[in-house]
Amino acid sequence: SASLLGILQHPDGTVLKQLQPPPRGPREQEFYNKVYDSDCCDSILLELREYLPKYFGVWSPPTAPNDMYLKLEDVTRKFNKPCIMDVKIGQKSYDPYASAEKIQQQVSKYPLMEEIGFLVLGMRVYHVSSDSYETQNQHYGRSLTKETVKDGISKFFHNGYCLRKDAIAASIRKIEKILEWFEGQKQLNFYASSLLFVYEGSCQATTMRLSDVTLAEKRGVPKGLLSGGDILEYNNNIHVINSTENGKIEASVSKGLSKFYALHKKAYSKRHHSQLSLEVENLEQDNVWKSSTCITQEHLNGNVIPQLEKVFCHMPAEIKESANVEVRMIDFAHVFPSNTKDEGYIYGLKNLITVLQNILDN
Repeated sequence: SASLLGILQHPDGTVLKQLQPPPRGPREQEFYNKVYDSDCCDSILLELREYLPKYFGVWSPPTAPNDMYLKLEDVTRKFNKPCIMDVKIGQKSYDPYASAEKIQQQVSKYPLMEEIGFLVLGMRVYHVSSDSYETQNQHYGRSLTKETVKDGISKFFHNGYCLRKDAIAASIRKIEKILEWFEGQKQLNFYASSLLFVYEGSCQATTMRLSDVTLAEKRGVPKGLLSGGDILEYNNNIHVINSTENGKIEASVSKGLSKFYALHKKAYSKRHHSQLSLEVENLEQDNVWKSSTCITQEHLNGNVIPQLEKVFCHMPAEIKESANVEVRMIDFAHVFPSNTKDEGYIYGLKNLITVLQNILDN
């Protein structure tokens, strides 16, 4: 599954985010420490935890004790085919202490920040038809204008068959909760911070249905014929990973982590941390997923696609309601104490809700 740049996936279900150089890295660490302090009894901070990845302190590789990483929950882990989007929120992506030069640099990167209140930093969308991901980097988001931002964001919710309105509706509800939190607090202001959106790209209900059909048909019907007369090839290479095999795979993932770590160090020095480097894949882990995928491209031949489309786009309301969606706040290198509401962040959230609502309504 995907990794954000400067972020390593650990086999234990966490991610490791390399601490940025001072003052940014220490500031982010301090923010997490404050929110997750075990003695914390501030109701505002306690509620904020719901909207963040869980935090497990800092970690350093035994071989490089001076390399510090934040150890965070991998929000994408529970998904089979996670679709991921990183959206920077606020009207300013420079903080109150930024130099004139820094302000100039940030504004010129995306002059529309003030007006739109958010910027898509990257996305990775699973396309069901091709069983592959389409990725967009930070240049995609910066090319969006007031006129095209709606279409630009709707691309994230389109799986090649249809618009995932269930995921949009669920995303709006989650953003509204975060907006309520911001409307009720005057102690923190967030600059250049992001929302991470994740939804399930594979339709597991459909996957299950098709493979059940396959098993049923295998027993009673001549090979390859469904009762409707549709041809459906069987995926004979599905195997359940047994525990010894799983141990082997885990070992190879851990072994892969050191290679992955080296590769990241190179990439990290070259690129900005919050760009979604969605092409960096932990290949060993990817193969584990591949072996347990039920619908492969061959299955999507013939008449199956229209049927799938029916299932995808006309799911009963109760399934739609419970769309598997995560929206979490990430990237806290520019969070500052304050005594006012964070109007820039609130403006961005409200406008993002408006844009998503427009996508739903049309």
